[in-house]
Amino acid sequence: MANRPRVVVVGTGFAGYHCLRTLESLLGPDDADLVAVNPTDYMLYLPLLPEVTAGILDPRRIAVPLRTKLPRTRLVLGSVSDVDVADQKCTVVDIEGRESVLEWDRLVITSGSVTRLLSIPGVAEYAKGFRSIAEAVFLRDHILRQLELAEQSDDPAERAARTTFVVVGAGYTGTELAAQGQLLTREALRRYKGLSEKDVRWLLVDMAPRVLPGLSKRLSGPALRVLRRRGVDVRLQTSVKEVTATCVKLTDDTEIPTRTVAWCVGVRPDPLVESTQLEAVQGRIAVDRKLRTAANQNVFAAGDVAAVPDATRPGEITPMTAQHAQRQGKVAGVNVAASLGHGMMHQYKHHDLGFLVDLAGPSAVADPLHIPISGLPAKAITRGYHLLALPGNRARVLADWAIDLVSTRQFVQLGLVRGTSMEDADQPPM
Repeated sequence: MANRPRVVVVGTGFAGYHCLRTLESLLGPDDADLVAVNPTDYMLYLPLLPEVTAGILDPRRIAVPLRTKLPRTRLVLGSVSDVDVADQKCTVVDIEGRESVLEWDRLVITSGSVTRLLSIPGVAEYAKGFRSIAEAVFLRDHILRQLELAEQSDDPAERAARTTFVVVGAGYTGTELAAQGQLLTREALRRYKGLSEKDVRWLLVDMAPRVLPGLSKRLSGPALRVLRRRGVDVRLQTSVKEVTATCVKLTDDTEIPTRTVAWCVGVRPDPLVESTQLEAVQGRIAVDRKLRTAANQNVFAAGDVAAVPDATRPGEITPMTAQHAQRQGKVAGVNVAASLGHGMMHQYKHHDLGFLVDLAGPSAVADPLHIPISGLPAKAITRGYHLLALPGNRARVLADWAIDLVSTRQFVQLGLVRGTSMEDADQPPM
């Protein structure tokens, strides 16, 4: 192993996972030592996270095991805290907080993005994050706990607060979460004799003038109609001013008593970008179309953490989407292999193929190849795409979907929420 070049990939999201899959297919066992640094031993398929909260999918379905799918890659459980580009070393902090130094011959930074926390009082303390399996399962437990406590309460004000659920951010994730969450509580209410549908309130809040502001306008109208038809209170051009243990205060001076604020405002590039001291564009590592950095041709970056020139939109960089991350990861793998003498380098170019948004139940909106559709056809296309894009567990996901069609969901808590209020709830950090 000492004589082989070492390729270190930081992060195994869409970009990192597909980079390593490509490297394993292009390089022989003796061509390079492949190392992945990631806090978990799986690749998380984020687009299906709302279905985990809704209880449709088992959490393991969207966790693609790295040791199974990447048999030739050595996994280091931890995070990279610092990168020394000149000496070609990086500092790794393992899951127990211990530091070590990892040398590399080729470095691929694909650490993705993190939840964007605005400087709003109370958000970090009281809002619920929605970026990991732990947060998704915790949120489901929390929602069911609030229904239980609301039914037991004799105080009308407390009952109303516990059955009010606020989702902040009407982008892809927030819109899907509000849609899935509303159907989750509607179905769960059949088990709560002391509550009815009129007692439960869902709100979706965003500063943008429309839902799904980052996607095609042709998806916004149908999605908004579906949400409002189901009774979701959509507040546009409105933001959050403060979150407390018992309410959320909006910028229009409205105070909404609630025990649940789900934070889906958006993401920002991994803070690792700052420690690399590499040139950055909009907070993302600057790379050329071959995904290489100017400071060191042995350093590559892809996905949300990389500012990749968009060949289809001159002068702009590619948006932070799974569609681009997956394809950039493959190109990064091809180019790293080429830099080691295996194949030719490619330049990244990808035309946006459209987007799909699952609105729970039979509803969805999509614009595959920029042809807008909605309803059951969009639902079929959405699920078909996810099955194709999911790197593993497809049969199990399909089985869960089939079971959800023919049987009722299990509405039980898993014991993740030990507190009885937002102040003492034991929640995962955002």
